[in-house]
Amino acid sequence: MNGRELALEERLVPGDLIATLAERTPVVGPNPTDWPGLTFYRFHGPTAPQWDDVGSLSLAVVAQGRKAVTVNGVRHVYDPFNYLVLNRGLRFTAEILAGSVEKPYLSFVLQIDPAMVRRICADMMERAATTFHRPVPRATPDAYVSPLDQDLLGAALRFVRSVVNGSDRRVLAPIYLQEIVYRILQSEQCDRLVDAAAEESGKNPVSDVINYVTERISEPLTIADLAEHVCMSPSTFAHLFRDVTGMSPYQFVKRLRLDRARGLLVDGSRNVSEVAKSVGYASLSSFITEFKRHFGVTPRAYAEAQRGGVALRVDRATAPV
Repeated sequence: MNGRELALEERLVPGDLIATLAERTPVVGPNPTDWPGLTFYRFHGPTAPQWDDVGSLSLAVVAQGRKAVTVNGVRHVYDPFNYLVLNRGLRFTAEILAGSVEKPYLSFVLQIDPAMVRRICADMMERAATTFHRPVPRATPDAYVSPLDQDLLGAALRFVRSVVNGSDRRVLAPIYLQEIVYRILQSEQCDRLVDAAAEESGKNPVSDVINYVTERISEPLTIADLAEHVCMSPSTFAHLFRDVTGMSPYQFVKRLRLDRARGLLVDGSRNVSEVAKSVGYASLSSFITEFKRHFGVTPRAYAEAQRGGVALRVDRATAPV
């Protein structure tokens, strides 16, 4: 079989995406998936306009049926021949226009990491990646509809199929997701997508995460939790956080916990066990070990020294976490 024949075999046939989404939407309404920011939808008839919002730059693709989204008085209709892109932080009304039990409305919405958009755009243009501080040179539309071509549809289908299997989800899904962004950037909407990514990133996800951690210091926090809060992949978020702060998210959270613990010990209203719990340590022994490694003394010794008026040179004892 030559390359030309293989390419023709790999072309989509009508109904591929319909069949895939029909299989993955067992219930009417939203059907969450194991991929953060990806949701499948099924409806068996038109719906009245309902208010909704979007937390991240998002791509919406309809496999069957038709939908309308109204943002700031502007109505956007999309169907199997057109996709919709929505900017972050929008409140809008959405209504299903076409769908039935025999031919249900089927679609998916996928959140897109703006850092990925900038990185792929930079690779396409063979120039350095733009930082998230880049000003947006022109007003970015809140939403837009654009034709869904075969290349983008193929990338979307491969991505949707890959998120079900564990190994495919880990290895192939990130590749297909990059292809989706790449295909959109090849379209007439390239500038709009880049500007939307720059505008969203300009809101500084790192500052957002720092505030988030500060308010939840007593709770278990993982890098995946922090990345999901700002609608980014864990790896992209970790790289961005280190670029901005000079330390990993893990190091930052640990340092913030220990600094908060030191303040509570100085206050003297709680014992060591209570302090450990209040700053998110489930294990007292782990807290004591980390505190001593960071400040050079145990929490109890530090608290007693403070009560006894002994000036510990914690700044000299402190070592990088």
